[in-house]
Amino acid sequence: MAGLIVPFRGMVPRIDPTAFVAPTATIIGDVEIGADSGIWFGVTIRGDVHEIRIGKGTNIQDGTVIHISSKRFGTYIGDGVTVGHCCLIHACVLEDKSFIGMNATVMDGAVVESGAMVAAGALVTPGTRVEKGKLWAGVPAKCRRDLGDSDHEMMGYTAPHYAELAREYRLEAEARDDGA
Repeated sequence: MAGLIVPFRGMVPRIDPTAFVAPTATIIGDVEIGADSGIWFGVTIRGDVHEIRIGKGTNIQDGTVIHISSKRFGTYIGDGVTVGHCCLIHACVLEDKSFIGMNATVMDGAVVESGAMVAAGALVTPGTRVEKGKLWAGVPAKCRRDLGDSDHEMMGYTAPHYAELAREYRLEAEARDDGA
């Protein structure tokens, strides 16, 4: 496993051995990451004052920051979720197979339902519920339309693609470590 893994207040991040953690990722405190997930380059996951849970086959792409709200909300990310590059995911819930576009922000107490999509650059304000099968976009984010077939196809492809890519990166890193 790579990355900077930092215990905090006696809590050591728990990362499934089949997950890929990039060498420049930082994972702190009360964090759990499930099987076959990918935590990509420059990601920070800081579970210092509440818990963060990330499911199986989920990808957290480059430059994303995940944090929580002290004593109020943890952050819960389900299975097969895609979080695009440079997102801010703060004290919210991303249900299974949801999709968060690049540079989007999802704030405290928000819920992105399974099969929902948040567009690139969107700001999902505190307490918002992004409904299944809908695309939310804008600042602040609002429901823009129902997801179409091409959206569902892309969402169905992205998480498994990144899980496979994470597996390849992990296996190459293990091979380098074994040869050292």
